[in-house]
Amino acid sequence: MTSQRDPLAAIVISGPTASGKSSLAVSLAEYLPVEIISADSAQVYRGMDIGTAKPDADLQARITHHLIDVRDPWEPFSAADFRTAALDLVPDICARGKVPLIVGGTMLYLKALKYGLARLPEADPALRSAILAEAASRGWDQLHEELGRVDPASAARIRPTDSQRLQRAIEVYRLTGQPLSALQAASGDPCPFHLLEIAVIPPDRRQLHAEIARRFDDMLSRGFLEEVKRLHDNPQLNMELPSIRAVGYRQAWSFIDGDYDHDTMRQRAIAATRQLAKRQLTWLRSWRDLNVLEMPDPIEALKILKGDTIFTH
Repeated sequence: MTSQRDPLAAIVISGPTASGKSSLAVSLAEYLPVEIISADSAQVYRGMDIGTAKPDADLQARITHHLIDVRDPWEPFSAADFRTAALDLVPDICARGKVPLIVGGTMLYLKALKYGLARLPEADPALRSAILAEAASRGWDQLHEELGRVDPASAARIRPTDSQRLQRAIEVYRLTGQPLSALQAASGDPCPFHLLEIAVIPPDRRQLHAEIARRFDDMLSRGFLEEVKRLHDNPQLNMELPSIRAVGYRQAWSFIDGDYDHDTMRQRAIAATRQLAKRQLTWLRSWRDLNVLEMPDPIEALKILKGDTIFTH
């Protein structure tokens, strides 16, 4: 298995939300000396525990986890931040004689790690504030129409209701004069070490949908709304932040605001999570060099590992 002298390598476990990625990672820790690197864009935030299915303190004490609780919910954490951190963590973990295990469903993070990122301009706080003011006066639909004129490719994949991504696409165009889609098509630096990629993809979509509903109900029973209420009471947080726009959180936030009742909140949160799973599956269908498991079975995952020349080195 990987040691300081072996080629640098990491295992990646991805898949749609609620497919069993985390349980597979924990099971593999019984067979391999792993350290887990979270590739979850919501688990990076402190105080967002129940709704992100964050590993509890006991599990984190038993298995070393990285990139969990590294930001406050009002602080940014980007795909570029993830890539930079992962590129630093993997060599360190390998040097300790451990196996880096990257686990999560934030596909943009995994794409950034594998293929690199185009060089985009830094966020401009003044311009972002101006765009938000325009959205408040004109509406996001009007800004989406503007994006359609200057960057049709981005407008086609960004919904008018996705204010975070819509704002960024307009910001990039206004800063550079170039469409975001064109800049993103530029090649980045590929991952400098070997990735063995495994995805858990349940063959029955109905089974996945049932698990999504079951998991959300379990979160509610464990105090998810109380968690969101604590976030809601923080004056530094609002619905425009990426953290609060995470699936489940934005629906619970709107419920606390009185926008709809409890049953509607539950239905909308589950529907949004199903849409997230659909988007993740769309990403994965185009993924190269992907080993697919229908269930989070550690024995089948170990068979894949044994067939990899780097990990059997």
